[in-house]
Amino acid sequence: MPSLSVVIPCKDDAGPLARCLAALAAQTSAPLEIIVVDNNSTDDSAAVAATWGARVLPEAAPGIAAAASAGYDAAAGDIIVRCDADTVPPPDWLHRIAARFAAEPDLAVLTGPGDFYDAGPLRARLGNLGYMQAYFVSMGLAMAHWPPFGSNCAFRRADWETVRSRIHRHDEDVHDDVDLGFALDPAQRTAYDRTLRVGISARSLEGGAAGRLRVRRAFHTLALHWRVVPPWERWRRTLSARRERRRPGGSNG
Repeated sequence: MPSLSVVIPCKDDAGPLARCLAALAAQTSAPLEIIVVDNNSTDDSAAVAATWGARVLPEAAPGIAAAASAGYDAAAGDIIVRCDADTVPPPDWLHRIAARFAAEPDLAVLTGPGDFYDAGPLRARLGNLGYMQAYFVSMGLAMAHWPPFGSNCAFRRADWETVRSRIHRHDEDVHDDVDLGFALDPAQRTAYDRTLRVGISARSLEGGAAGRLRVRRAFHTLALHWRVVPPWERWRRTLSARRERRRPGGSNG
């Protein structure tokens, strides 16, 4: 089984972080390490992380992209597992991730959805349709493969080392998970597992200024990458790679 490094970017999220780390401590398969990247927190997030035995990595450059990238750079595991401070994974989450990567050597990214644990039934259902499923469909079409979801995704450290120079880590207006998905070669295989679910906070459903910021970041990230490889070229590469994998003697036989 591959070794796992869990990376959690965090800023002023001590309460949710404690819940997340408790859930990680209850995993049926322990990770090699848990790295909490403290992005200039003014609360006791770093102390909470240390209490739970996580490695605390300070990152002064502002923004989730900078914090996440610093954590990925520091990771020692074969697989980098990314979640947010408000993620609450089930006990078999890490075991399932490790098993999937062990069974599929050509898999670059594994991702799954989140369930809103602090929303009423109606709001959670609408959030699943209007936010969660919309993200995977729209961004999947935009980058020509399944997009990583920052609250619940994993990828090979070797692939990170290949793409890290293409990441816009010091651009506070990028969606870091979308940025990572676009940085990968379109020919690489990504997988979406709808049963690989975690709990996430409904604060991601906030509208107003927070909602407008998410939309602006999404379009900004799209523009950055489409200038390098336009969507039609991404789809050409993706479909060509799929045909090659299905060909007798291809990577998937």
